[in-house]
Amino acid sequence: MTDTRRRVKVYTLNEDRQWDDRGTGHVSSGYVERLKGMSLLVRAESDGSLLLESKINPNTAYQKQQDTLIVWSEAENYDLALSFQEKAGCDEIWEKICQVQGKDPSVDITQDLVDESEEERFDDMSSPGLELPSCELSRLEEIAELVASSLPSPLRREKLALALENEGYIKKLLELFHVCEDLENIEGLHHLYEIIKGIFLLNRTALFEVMFSEECIMDVIGCLEYDPALSQPRKHREFLTKTAKFKEVIPISDPELKQKIHQTYRVQYIQDMVLPTPSVFEENMLSTLHSFIFFNKVEIVGMLQEDEKFLTDLFAQLTDEATDEEKRQELVNFLKEFCAFSQTLQPQNRDAFFKTLSNMGILPALEVILGMDDTQVRSAATDIFSYLVEYNPSMVREFVMQEAQQNDDVSKKLTEQKITSKDILLINLIIEHMICDTDPELGGAVQLMGLLRTLVDPENMLATANKTEKTEFLGFFYKHCMHVLTAPLLANTTEDKPSKGALRFKRKIIGLKDEFYNRYIMKSFLFEPVVKAFLNNGSRYNLMNSAIIEMFEFIRVEDIKSLTAHVIENYWKALEDVDYVQTFKGLKLRFEQQRERQDNPKLDSMRSILRNHRYRRDARTLEDEEEMWFNTDEDDMEDGEAVVSPSDKTKNDDDIMDPISKFMERKKLKESEEKEVLLKTNLSGRQSPSFKLSLSSGTKTNLTSQSSTTNLPGSPGSPGSPGSPGSPGSVPKNTSQTAAITTKGGLVGLVDYPDDDEDDDEDEDKEDTLPLSKKAKFDS
Repeated sequence: MTDTRRRVKVYTLNEDRQWDDRGTGHVSSGYVERLKGMSLLVRAESDGSLLLESKINPNTAYQKQQDTLIVWSEAENYDLALSFQEKAGCDEIWEKICQVQGKDPSVDITQDLVDESEEERFDDMSSPGLELPSCELSRLEEIAELVASSLPSPLRREKLALALENEGYIKKLLELFHVCEDLENIEGLHHLYEIIKGIFLLNRTALFEVMFSEECIMDVIGCLEYDPALSQPRKHREFLTKTAKFKEVIPISDPELKQKIHQTYRVQYIQDMVLPTPSVFEENMLSTLHSFIFFNKVEIVGMLQEDEKFLTDLFAQLTDEATDEEKRQELVNFLKEFCAFSQTLQPQNRDAFFKTLSNMGILPALEVILGMDDTQVRSAATDIFSYLVEYNPSMVREFVMQEAQQNDDVSKKLTEQKITSKDILLINLIIEHMICDTDPELGGAVQLMGLLRTLVDPENMLATANKTEKTEFLGFFYKHCMHVLTAPLLANTTEDKPSKGALRFKRKIIGLKDEFYNRYIMKSFLFEPVVKAFLNNGSRYNLMNSAIIEMFEFIRVEDIKSLTAHVIENYWKALEDVDYVQTFKGLKLRFEQQRERQDNPKLDSMRSILRNHRYRRDARTLEDEEEMWFNTDEDDMEDGEAVVSPSDKTKNDDDIMDPISKFMERKKLKESEEKEVLLKTNLSGRQSPSFKLSLSSGTKTNLTSQSSTTNLPGSPGSPGSPGSPGSPGSVPKNTSQTAAITTKGGLVGLVDYPDDDEDDDEDEDKEDTLPLSKKAKFDS
């Protein structure tokens, strides 16, 4: 297995100063003859192609960031980055780079961005501080040059920052900004732009606190409007003061909190919109700006969280029916942003945050909001709900189970008073919105499906000494929610035939090869509508024909013994003349082999031993052969040699239940019209047997399909039909069959209970066939 320490993503910086992902691969270092030196090589994990081949240049400045990132400039406008999956891999490659360049691996950057002479370094170390020019219009160019020349050297940056702090220099510069604007001194404004931008790159919290103060921040933004590279200045101040309006969805009484919110918005705007996109190395110089915004958000969340009146008013207005739609949308959007802010918190602080929201009633509020008609409000509420589920699914499960218990108690009291009530559960609202998503791209449905999957995933459910969340929640889900989730599937078969999607769903279930589902399929005779649809499809070679044949072919190839026996015993008479594919004859052969082994287990044992003798190359004793045979797993045997359990056993009336009778009502047919119909159609050498599904008379529901012109679908060797080596020159047979299929009315549960397994064990000693009145059967 490939070492994950060496797994990396390769990034390049495009013309828009955005990082482009060039692919994922594994990095190594080695000598490359063509490049005449040690190089970094990255080969794609998908196909082994070369994603990167870069010589480690002794003079290139490599930079390590955030423990898992190495960045450097290959050329003047070509920046590269390697993002490692693991810190250990990053450290390993960093040591190789430092070894080539003769550097100590403890450094974060291998070269100064601009080389300094030894004399300049000595001067910097010996001088006590940096003396700034007097802050005058005539010296703005000199100040700009001083700032620019100080940025490459960490020591000179430090001295410049201290000088700016100690002399109150920033406020003096901003005074000059007003003078330059009044005089329309464009050259001076361009110099101020370079100076202020350079001060940002000093990366000092103390300087940011001055620049982002209420007194200075708008003037700082004003200076950054005059980029010399632009023909016209930007209008950031106009946008912030006139276009961007601060809305208090709930009045904030704390002036400090209000000021902090204003400040954070403006600083975020400076970072995202005002400052030019930083280069690879400038990005590292702005780390303090990112931290400033981060800690501001943490402080805002903490202050809002402690304001109980604010949160109480928020949730009260959210759930109040009198709140107008526009106001409610503002409230929901605020809550969404509030939750998004919480993602910046440390784990312990985030725990306290969501616990506060839970105590304030966020989940009942979301339930009310999700039940509203406003799609925008519902969308925002879904995003909030996703934060809660991703943070703590157990908290959501506990709420919905408590809600269900309360509803059950209320319903019980109302029932005693002969009053009906309708339970509305949060999780059922989620299911309904998922099912009824009107978006053609199903964006909302996919999001909700992911949340629902998280909630019902047993892997993240808690288990304690007193309770097991898996048992409690899944029991609740099957009792209160499963009928909502499966309603569209059941409604899809109201006309006794699937209107869309049902065959694909059944194929997925069979594909699980789970006897739990197989027992349910057999018990409810759920192959009956499939066989009927197959025969009703007639001679048409279409998607349904191929899909149904593929499903039976899967049962044959995978040797699903229980389903093989069930199909042959109940539907063979209707399918035996389908020979343009070998699927059904193959199923019959499987079934006969299974029966043969049941009846002659010793013969099967001897056959296996003899076969082993045939292929054995060294001498073994009979005891060795027998031991090997008994140790052979069923899955390792050749086709047709696995031992099969008894097929359908005799069932009593309770064992044969009609599946969800309200959705699977059978059509009653006139008993007087039951008769055989002979089909005599020869299409491309296919056999065209006539068939008729007729039901027993009496209280049972009946299903009959008859046609005088229906042929079997498909054609010999037709593409898309598995196992279709049928002979084109075969002579069609004219036959007729009558099928009797009977089911008993009643509901079938969606879950097998423990006693079902016991019944199946008891049935193994009974006869292998069902009574004609209780079992689906085709009579010839």
